[in-house]
Amino acid sequence: MSTFLQFHLLTSYGPSNPNRDDQGRPKQAMVGGSPRLRMSSQSVKRALRESTFFALDLKDAMGTRTKRLCEKLAAHLIAQGTEEAVARDAAAQVAAIFGKLDAPRKGEELRLATTLAFISPEEWQLAEELACKIVAGDDLPMGKDLKKLVLRRADGAVDIAMFGRMLADDADFNRDAAVQVAHAITTHPAQAEEDWYSAVDDLNKAEETGAGHLGETAFGSGVYYQYVCVNCDLLIANLAGDRDLAARGTEALARAIAQTAPRGKQNSFAHHPRAHFMLAETGPQAPRDLSGAFFEPVRKPPFLDNSVAALTRTRTDIDAAYGRAWQAECVLHVGVRGTLDEIVRFAGDAVRGA
Repeated sequence: MSTFLQFHLLTSYGPSNPNRDDQGRPKQAMVGGSPRLRMSSQSVKRALRESTFFALDLKDAMGTRTKRLCEKLAAHLIAQGTEEAVARDAAAQVAAIFGKLDAPRKGEELRLATTLAFISPEEWQLAEELACKIVAGDDLPMGKDLKKLVLRRADGAVDIAMFGRMLADDADFNRDAAVQVAHAITTHPAQAEEDWYSAVDDLNKAEETGAGHLGETAFGSGVYYQYVCVNCDLLIANLAGDRDLAARGTEALARAIAQTAPRGKQNSFAHHPRAHFMLAETGPQAPRDLSGAFFEPVRKPPFLDNSVAALTRTRTDIDAAYGRAWQAECVLHVGVRGTLDEIVRFAGDAVRGA
């Protein structure tokens, strides 16, 4: 039986464009027949990984997502005095463990072809050691036995344990994500707007009137609902049984999701929101999100308060019909009750007690 930790957040964003589509506009979605602004789960997860709560507090327990393993291994060997050609050949053999290598263009380094490899600190160290063994001419196994010298099914990389990874060439070393992150959507109808702007040439004082540059950018604003679900037992297993590291990672997650946003166009809009409402639940019951609270969109102000009311009402109704999907809860409601520190302690205790 697994223990689940669920987070439900309502966060207001002023005019901003934190997560753009292919045309540079805020991502959108149709929900319940109404247009909404959206932030993708991928953008939210990257923001979490890059937050200070992960990047600093868990610095030695973070993986690296990259296609550049081959060139970094080669540079490591060359720095140790290995001839360049030998170093590049050894690095290519090791990098191929993580996926197929792309044929480089002239002047470019060998890189993984299709997907970014998600590499834990332990795997990176083992990859360097294996490259050194190849250079030294050691006898090494072939095929899967060679991969086992580097790849791990569980280790101390918090972000890989949380968000999972897929190795297309060897599913045996995939990691199932212990943390599920939903796309965030506005609780009310919302659409992107256009901002036409101009810039003045500082050296144009008299010759011409008007702007030296014209441009446009898109933005949106709204109250977003965000859902995150943590499988505490899977997180511990993905971290090779290190319960304390799993708890510290979950505490960092709780702090980050309340205070971190994707950083698209941040210099232009200075969006640094904090969650207005945050509900944490834990228990062995099957998890459920509460996005259904907003399929009928909130249409009347105050949007934050009415969003909290809709979320709370839907939670009560679902629990009445299906039984409570939690055994314990903790609430942060700005101006009403609770603190982020209480949420963080609750999250850590949920993992330590799993």
